Amino acid sequence: MTSKYQVCKRCVMDNRTDQTITFDKQGLCNYCTNALRVKEYTYFPNEEGKKKLDSLINRLKSENKAKKYDCIMGISGGLDSSYLAYLGFKWGLRILAVHVDDGFDTEISKRNIEKLIKATNIDYVVEKPDAKQFNDLTKAFFLAGVPNLAVPQDNVLFACIYRLVRKYKLRTFLSGGNFALECILQEGNTHSAGDVTNIKAIHKLYGSGPIDKLPLLSDYRRLIDRMLFNIETPRPLNFIEYNRKRALTELFDFCGFEYYGKKHLENTLTKFIQVYWFYHKFGVDKRRSHLSSMIISNQMTREEALAELQLPIYDGNEIKKEIKLICNALNISDEEFERVMKSPSKQHTDYKTDKYHLVQSIKKFFFGINFAGSSR
Repeated sequence: MTSKYQVCKRCVMDNRTDQTITFDKQGLCNYCTNALRVKEYTYFPNEEGKKKLDSLINRLKSENKAKKYDCIMGISGGLDSSYLAYLGFKWGLRILAVHVDDGFDTEISKRNIEKLIKATNIDYVVEKPDAKQFNDLTKAFFLAGVPNLAVPQDNVLFACIYRLVRKYKLRTFLSGGNFALECILQEGNTHSAGDVTNIKAIHKLYGSGPIDKLPLLSDYRRLIDRMLFNIETPRPLNFIEYNRKRALTELFDFCGFEYYGKKHLENTLTKFIQVYWFYHKFGVDKRRSHLSSMIISNQMTREEALAELQLPIYDGNEIKKEIKLICNALNISDEEFERVMKSPSKQHTDYKTDKYHLVQSIKKFFFGINFAGSSR
């Protein structure tokens, strides 16, 4: 990283904590430059997108007409997955919606899911990982001081989805991942949620009990399943003009959907990770990625994004209550919490990992996918 602080002149990504960022002679960063480069063959908010979407919907209905469902999708109570479920209902798809209840859902997300399921009447299942083991694993990641505390959340989610895909002999998991709101994701201070070697290594050092009841899914197993069962993860939100304000308005009119403030804040644990853990432990303001994505998809100007960054990243009184809730659930004392927050940060590579870069290269070559997390 250069010693001089620098902010991209097109988006709002900076070099404060990300060693992977680079800038050209015009002061434009590699993140937005790459996003604009791939935009033309990733995001289709036009007639071409409509053709791609119609083709996908017709194919799903045709190849699954003898089955109970056309597709499966995760639902968190967040905007992306909720809007996709709403659209899938409008498109006439027979959807199996899956929610993984990790014990940290906010009341808003619970209401959103309830309203959406009632309005669409789509089939809906709730998967609850063993609370004791899930919390023990999450606590281990906290004690390890690594960036991606959401690894247990994301891994269990994908493990549950892939199990249901096999159970119902489906091959299509519709993903709420999208270009419009996620085209820029910081590459530094993160790690694959599918690195089970890393999960077990961290838990061995900092866990206090078994995790044999958790349905973990490795990068390798996921790759094998995709090849054996021809599993696909289309992103239909890339085939429409996906606008955050319009999506929120449509969902509100449809079922009374409530917004929870900012991206990924529909879950208390995820909110803590996004606005407090990354910010105080690694100096990362996750808003920069989210706002930069909206700049690239023309939903916000750079000036508007810079103005939003001047606002407090969280409400102090609110975050104190949420930290207390999390610490109680994970059995973390006040002293332990403060000790970890003040201790030097670690990276996942400070612990044993699998052949992460090899796995990611293979996946990118065959599928063009990453296993960095879930879309909420």
